[in-house]
Amino acid sequence: MVTGLLFDIKRYALHDGPGIRTTVFFKGCPLRCAWCHNPEGQSPFSELMVKPSRCLADCHLCLERCPEAAVSKIGNILRVDRQKCRTCGVCAEACPAEALVLIGRRVTASQAAAEIFKDEVFYRRSGGGVTFSGGEPLMQTSFLEELLEECRRREVHATLDTSGHVPWPSLASVQSRVQLFLYDLKLMDEDRHRDLTGVTNLIILENLKRLVHSGSRVVVRLPLIKGINDDRDNIEATADFLRGLGGVERVDLLSYHALGRAKYERLDRPQPAGEYAAPSRRELEQIKNRIQAFGLEVHTGG
Repeated sequence: MVTGLLFDIKRYALHDGPGIRTTVFFKGCPLRCAWCHNPEGQSPFSELMVKPSRCLADCHLCLERCPEAAVSKIGNILRVDRQKCRTCGVCAEACPAEALVLIGRRVTASQAAAEIFKDEVFYRRSGGGVTFSGGEPLMQTSFLEELLEECRRREVHATLDTSGHVPWPSLASVQSRVQLFLYDLKLMDEDRHRDLTGVTNLIILENLKRLVHSGSRVVVRLPLIKGINDDRDNIEATADFLRGLGGVERVDLLSYHALGRAKYERLDRPQPAGEYAAPSRRELEQIKNRIQAFGLEVHTGG
């Protein structure tokens, strides 16, 4: 039986494709973007997240239940010994305040489908559907294929949000069952892309080219980080590349936000080096105009 590792299912999503949607977040990503806002989606394994502000002063259930004695509490400060912790999730199950949360649960396709399709009536009324995101869903291709097949069987619109950094056969295997691809582009310069994401962009660009040329509906998403990829050279190189493809449906500009930074501390991971910020509204409008000058449709936001 095929299973998958998910870290969230978000209902009533409005920015991950058309209509009212359910967004399913797959755990595991081949990129390590310095500005990542979902660092809990990077690792392909379950992780324990600690939210100390939620901890109840007089509660010690997590300490009592942890089979490895990996949880400790000094006053109101909750700690997890990551060397001892096996991420079994027993402490998280015991915590009444969700100060300890297991990120990543393994489920079968039928279990995931039972939750996803609770809102099927809203999909049909709004022209919505299901969006598979992450992390990178194509790191769990067999599991994704089963869920896409269920969408096809129910005639529910399926969107795939992807980094594109996967072998082409993985993309090709799901292509016929995906009605819309949300395709992320970060940087055009390969060296800078490698420095800031940990991987080359050559596979990403080639896969995008093949996806568009084979007739798939593709919306390209550009996450914009001030001083990183909002410069004129990168924006115009990106627009020129997309114009050359001849079939990109739209470009969405997504401004950086800092909501992910607190998650690093909760996962006991070092904060990414550097300070990141979003372009101003004026700068965002200039970027939009610059891309539109290449004959591309551009939206701000997802």
